[in-house]
Amino acid sequence: MEETAKLDTLQQVELAEGMGIRLRMAGPMLRIVAYLMDLLIRGVAVVAIGIGLTIAGFAIGPQVTSGLGLLVWFLLDWFYPVLFEAGKRGATPGKRMMGLRVVQATGSPITWGQAIIRNFLRAVDAMPLPTYGFAIVSCLATKRFQRLGDLAAGTVVVYDRLPAPPRVAFPPPISSVPVPVKLTVDEVRALGLFRERAGLWSDGRRAEIADQAAVLSGARGAAGVTRLMGMAHWLQEKRGGR
Repeated sequence: MEETAKLDTLQQVELAEGMGIRLRMAGPMLRIVAYLMDLLIRGVAVVAIGIGLTIAGFAIGPQVTSGLGLLVWFLLDWFYPVLFEAGKRGATPGKRMMGLRVVQATGSPITWGQAIIRNFLRAVDAMPLPTYGFAIVSCLATKRFQRLGDLAAGTVVVYDRLPAPPRVAFPPPISSVPVPVKLTVDEVRALGLFRERAGLWSDGRRAEIADQAAVLSGARGAAGVTRLMGMAHWLQEKRGGR
């Protein structure tokens, strides 16, 4: 069971408030493709800017244009990922094309400081040049596929959009079950949500949730699930008859 959890890219993250969120971690292969796309984008930008500087060189001189070219290359190489990952979308254009996003280990957007740390340490991750061997080994050795820059900054790369969980068809109740007591608005809503979401849960999870309302249903386990579903159906019919 423990080995299976390590191989599962969909991981549960426990927050300080006691709540849990699910993050699907991105593996190294998709991240390499995203990096190559960003490398291509930066290459095109360098060529385009280089052409512009060459033309401007006739007016400002070759030494100035050479210095500006080195400055542009430096900024693109070091601050291109920082600018995009610390921004609103949390991803470079290459990562966005791959559906990836950089977040904190808690799922929150990363800060400018974290973006700088994870990307400036890319020089270490790239060793031995140009294989990115340290980064690949670190990704494969950590549960969340974190390279050295991620470990130092406390960041992870995740899929930006999780697929909708599969909905399992849940049989409708055989008959309506009248609710024996008057329910509050919140209780009526909770009962309706139980019926709507029951198809997303396993039999054991449905029974576990239904047992919390055993006082209302008068039953536990599968029988409690059936009675709660019948009550939810009865409430829906009652609202529809108004």
